[in-house]
Amino acid sequence: MNRLCFLKVRTLGTFLLGLTALTLTLSSSTGGQTKAAAAAILPNKASGSKSAPITIEVFSDFQCPACKQTFLQTLRPLMDDYVASGKVYLVHRDFPLPMHNHSREAARWANAAAQAGKFEAVEEALYTKQESWAANGNIEAVVAAVLSPAAMKKVRQWMQSSGPLDAAIDKDVELGKSRRVSQTPSLFVTHGGETVPLPPGGVTYPILKQYLDYLLKK
Repeated sequence: MNRLCFLKVRTLGTFLLGLTALTLTLSSSTGGQTKAAAAAILPNKASGSKSAPITIEVFSDFQCPACKQTFLQTLRPLMDDYVASGKVYLVHRDFPLPMHNHSREAARWANAAAQAGKFEAVEEALYTKQESWAANGNIEAVVAAVLSPAAMKKVRQWMQSSGPLDAAIDKDVELGKSRRVSQTPSLFVTHGGETVPLPPGGVTYPILKQYLDYLLKK
């Protein structure tokens, strides 16, 4: 697997030792980006309440195996335990990697679904059926399988106008580059006006849960 797209195994102890450093070692540029980044969040690619005390942004590539793993094993329980309870506002950021030949097209379909109010269903389908569409490029069939005919009609209409979709993707990519994102998935946690990058490559749910509980008690 390409080194830009992998899932590192980290121990809980190692991560916890870095919690204080992560919260304190914030450059002035990262702090200055917080308000701008918040303004750039699109509600149709986010889950939860905007007033949640914690915002998590996930820079992800739909064709990245590590992103699939993070979605299934970390983000799903996060949505159940923290997003649904109003503790976390979860934001998807597109960061398709050039080495994945279908990832940008998948991002277009996801953004079209977002405009139709169906982002979450399509996001899950793209990850769970990743091996299928990554092999044959038939992303449309995967999307159609989880949407009603009426919703799919709206999504196809958005796909006919690729300009706005590409602009939304490019906006996410530029934000990622400004934060020195170079691999996927890359997670950023904002709490108390400070944005902290988590170790790139994804984190396990138990580790993320420990960190979130630490922040919520501050």
